[in-house]
Amino acid sequence: MAIVAVLMSIAIPSYRYVTNSNRIAAEVNGLLGDMQYARAEAIKEGQTVTVCVLNNIVTTTCAAVGTSTWQNGWIVFSDVNNDHTVDAGDAVLRVQAPFTGSDTFVANSNISAITFNREGFASANGNGLANGLALLTLHAQTPNAASTRCLSVNMIGLLAVQTTTTPGGTCL
Repeated sequence: MAIVAVLMSIAIPSYRYVTNSNRIAAEVNGLLGDMQYARAEAIKEGQTVTVCVLNNIVTTTCAAVGTSTWQNGWIVFSDVNNDHTVDAGDAVLRVQAPFTGSDTFVANSNISAITFNREGFASANGNGLANGLALLTLHAQTPNAASTRCLSVNMIGLLAVQTTTTPGGTCL
C-alpha cells in the first residue's frame, strides 16, 4: 500500500502537467492554424480575410470592437468589403467554438479582429498593429510560465508561438 501511495504521489502531478501542457498547446495551435489559413486564403483569393472574436456561434457574428477575449472562440471569413464584420456577401470559412475550460486568451491593445490583405499583410481592428505587433496571450487557470503561450502576429503577417520564462507568465 505504501508503494502505491508513493507512486501515486509522483504520477498524479506529472499527469496533470502533461494534460495541461497538451491542452494549452492544442488551444494556441488552433488559433495559429486558423490565422495561417486566413493569410493563405487572402493571398490565394486576392481579397481580405478576417479572423475575429466570436460573439455568437449560432449566428456566426463577430464580437464588438475592443472585445479581446479570444477564448470565446473565433471566426475566419472572407471579408469582401473589409468592414471586419460578417455580412451577407462574406463567406464563413471556419468557426472555432469557445473553450470549455477556464483558460484565458487575451489580445493586447483590445484587438478583436485581425485582417490579412491580398498580399498577406496584417492589420488589427481595421488599423495598423500597435508597435507593429499583435500579441495574444494564453494562460491556464493558474497563470505561470509553464502554462503560458503567446501568439504574435506582425505587420507582414508573420505568425509565431512563443513560450515565456517570466514569473507570472508575461509575454514580451
